[in-house]
Amino acid sequence: MTTFDFGNGPVPAHKHPNGGGWVADSATVADTAYVGPDAKVFDNARVHDNAQVSGNARVYDNAQVAGYAQVYGQVYGDARVYGYAWVYGDAQVLNNAQVFGDARVLNNARVFDNAQVYDNAWVFDNAMVFYNAWVYDNAQVYGDARVYDNAQVSGNALVYDNAQVYGDAEVYGDAEVDGNAWVYGDAEVFDKAKEDMFIEMNGKRYKLVEVE
Repeated sequence: MTTFDFGNGPVPAHKHPNGGGWVADSATVADTAYVGPDAKVFDNARVHDNAQVSGNARVYDNAQVAGYAQVYGQVYGDARVYGYAWVYGDAQVLNNAQVFGDARVLNNARVFDNAQVYDNAWVFDNAMVFYNAWVYDNAQVYGDARVYDNAQVSGNALVYDNAQVYGDAEVYGDAEVDGNAWVYGDAEVFDKAKEDMFIEMNGKRYKLVEVE
């Protein structure tokens, strides 16, 4: 019996015929899927369809990768990556998070808890999307930005630098939230509007008002 150590001691495993990467016998990988020579799929993870697990990628726990998804980072917990989504660099998708459509999660970004990133959305650099937050359409979250709670970022919106969007806040249209701005509560920011954008400094909340 062939075994391989995925980090917690040797377990029964085999090399996937399409790519040569190690797959634990407890995991399920379709013959049509690709597991590259340095990639690993283990625990109860499943890789379906024409998905690709490449580079130093790790897919484990109960995670699922399907469709034409490409994973170069880590996908674990009960996370799902499918459609034509990509997860690469040192990015991580975990817990019950979902990344799908043509979404991209890359660099050191993390998507976790019950968060969803989909459509053509991008999350990259050191950004995080978590709890029940959604990032979709053509939105981008990057830098050290955080989107969390029940917040939604959509349209062509950009959230970046050290910005935070949380609570039930919505950022959409062509809005940009950057710097150290905090958007939260029931706030809405759209089409570059500033009237409902709030920042918090030194424990005080300030409402931004556009001055012509």
